[in-house]
Amino acid sequence: MKKKNYSSLEEINTELHLLSLQRKIHMEELKLTKHQLKEDLSPANWINTALQGIKKYGILMLLRKIIK
Repeated sequence: MKKKNYSSLEEINTELHLLSLQRKIHMEELKLTKHQLKEDLSPANWINTALQGIKKYGILMLLRKIIK
């Protein structure tokens, strides 16, 4: 990180406020990522993904029988 020279206390306070807001934003992004990961790893999501795969496979097999 580049060393920054400040000329007033107001600049320091502004920079601290900006960094605090950035930190809060990053914390909210981490919370969102955690929530999304929890949803992705849920058993209900696994079942839904498996059912979609089975549907696609079933349609493919049906089309093969129709074509032959």
